[in-house]
Amino acid sequence: MKVESSFRIKPSAKMSIFSPAIFGDLKAAAEAKKATGAEVIDLSLGSPDLPPDEKVRRELSEKSALANTYGYTLGGTNRFNEAVANYYERRSGVVINPETEIIQTMGSQEGLVHLPLAFCNEGDFVLTTNPAYVAYEAGIKLAGAVPYEMPLLAENGFLPDLDVIPEEVSQNAKLLILNLPGNPVPAMPSTAFFEKVVAFAKKYNVIVLHDAAYSEYYFTGDSPISFLSTPGAMEVGMEINSLSKSFSLAGARIAYIAGNAEMVHILRQLKSNLDYGTFGPIQEAAVVALDNAEEITDRLRTEFSARHRVLMKGMEEIGWSATPSNGGMFVWAKYPFDMDDKEFVFKVIEQCGVVMVPGSIFGSEGAGFVRLALIQKVDVLQKAVDRLRDLVITR
Repeated sequence: MKVESSFRIKPSAKMSIFSPAIFGDLKAAAEAKKATGAEVIDLSLGSPDLPPDEKVRRELSEKSALANTYGYTLGGTNRFNEAVANYYERRSGVVINPETEIIQTMGSQEGLVHLPLAFCNEGDFVLTTNPAYVAYEAGIKLAGAVPYEMPLLAENGFLPDLDVIPEEVSQNAKLLILNLPGNPVPAMPSTAFFEKVVAFAKKYNVIVLHDAAYSEYYFTGDSPISFLSTPGAMEVGMEINSLSKSFSLAGARIAYIAGNAEMVHILRQLKSNLDYGTFGPIQEAAVVALDNAEEITDRLRTEFSARHRVLMKGMEEIGWSATPSNGGMFVWAKYPFDMDDKEFVFKVIEQCGVVMVPGSIFGSEGAGFVRLALIQKVDVLQKAVDRLRDLVITR
């Protein structure tokens, strides 16, 4: 005889802000396609397919074998913070105090989600973009703040237009989040734009956070400008960067926030209540990566620029409208079919086994777009283009 239990599990009200991610559904659809014997080309997750540099892997292996490396680190080690500071000075000409102006996070997503808790009160506005990386909204809502979305439009070079933000919103904004080159839209920053951001932040007393996760993904000319290299930026903000993308250490979960010392101090107070730091050998491997950044990222750019050319050219040839870009890890494209983007990506998986991400999960301005990650070799990307060329979409 079955006894009915009176025990009930009910999630907190705050759990309603965390909607289920679509990536699980995309994976399930891809697995179903594979089960038919078809080859699937996955361009969904922005997870680097290149392995970490051999020097980095060797350092992690050797340090992990030592018996005395398994204690708490309680944050970034001196060696890690100094490596970040040296990296900034070499790559961007920015001088950062490793003791007071750098804090380590367990990957950039952890830092992005927790950061609004340190600075925002209930009802504060946080200025973010539409489309935007999904972690921003999670952090904003977790803090009880209110997102104000700035559309990324072609006529503005896919940069947010600070001039059209209502005065009341600007006056009550606490935080401005930028991401250049971006995810999902790989727009590039300019000196003039960052100067305007600094002026805006000073006028309205708004903290700026620049997400520089794709700073080493540039395919023409000079590297993207660091926000912190802009005059006045250290007074008003910070930059977050991760070793996940540029150094293929996604699973190692190591990142950092650099910038204003007072802001870093506040974040350190929050972080001291959340975790006990990243595994020491991972930090040592990260030091090797940062110290050899020029060599490592040159190889990355050679490979990814070739991938970028193939996919951008392919989109043009098959009549899709790809957003112009010369950096980033993604191609952002509008497809020429009259169909909801979420429905569309599953139709594509079913018909030709190419997995993409629907643009609307990044915001309402992403409707009718898809994001394609440059995470397959050139010949595989060409094969994906060939399959997309032959699409026949019917409802």
